[in-house]
Amino acid sequence: MRSLYFVTGGKGGVGKSILSMLLVDFLTQYLKKKILLIESDTSNPDVGKTFANNENVEVVFLSLDNADGWIELVNYSASSEKDIVINSAARSIEAVQKFAGTLIGSLEELNRSLDSFFVINRQRDSIELLKKYMDAVPGELHVVRNTFYGAPEKFELFNNSKTKIEAEKRGATIDCPDLADRVADDLYSNRFSIAKAVIEMPLGNRAELKRWRSIAWKMFDDIGIGKTEEKAS
Repeated sequence: MRSLYFVTGGKGGVGKSILSMLLVDFLTQYLKKKILLIESDTSNPDVGKTFANNENVEVVFLSLDNADGWIELVNYSASSEKDIVINSAARSIEAVQKFAGTLIGSLEELNRSLDSFFVINRQRDSIELLKKYMDAVPGELHVVRNTFYGAPEKFELFNNSKTKIEAEKRGATIDCPDLADRVADDLYSNRFSIAKAVIEMPLGNRAELKRWRSIAWKMFDDIGIGKTEEKAS
C-alpha cells in the first residue's frame, strides 16, 4: 500500500511549508524513496519550487480550490507508483470540506493510506480549524505543534482541549523543532532543499541545520512514517 500525506494547517503562517519540506526530506533522504509532491499552494508555491529540480521528487502544481483539482489529484494518485506529499494552501479547509470526499471515496481503489499532518500555532482559531478538518477527513492524523511559537507546554489551549483527546485517538501530537532564524531565512531566500543546504551553507549554519534535521527525522521515525506495510498488517 502506498501512502498519501496531506500537510495542512488551515491558514497561513503556521509552518506547514517547513513541515512539508521536512517530510519530503525525511522520505527522500532518510528512507531513500522517490516521491510525488503536489504543490497546491498556488499563491505561494515555495515548496514546489524548492524541489522542482530534485531527482528524487516529481513536482506537480495543482490547485485544490475546486472540484476539478481534486479529480486531478485522484488521477495522479492512480497513475503514480510513488508515495505522495500534498502541501496544501492556507485557505484549504473550506475546499477540503466541499471536495475531499472525491479523494476519500477513492482511497480503497487507489490502494493508498491517508496520513494527515495538521500544523498549529497557539491561537484558538488553529484548534477550531483542526476540528473542522477532523470532521471532514478520516484516517491517521498527527497534530504538529510548531515550536517556533513556543515550547510544547505553551500550547495551553490545545493541550487542555477535548480536541487533543479526540485527535490522539487517530494519531500522535508531535513537536516540530524550531530552527534558528538566520538558517531558516537562508533556506527560504535561496530556495534550498534541506539536502542541498547541509552541503552548501556555511559551517555554522550547517551545524544548526543538521541538529534540527536530526530531531525532525526522529520525530517522523517515532510515529512510523514510511511504515505503511506494518500499519496495514
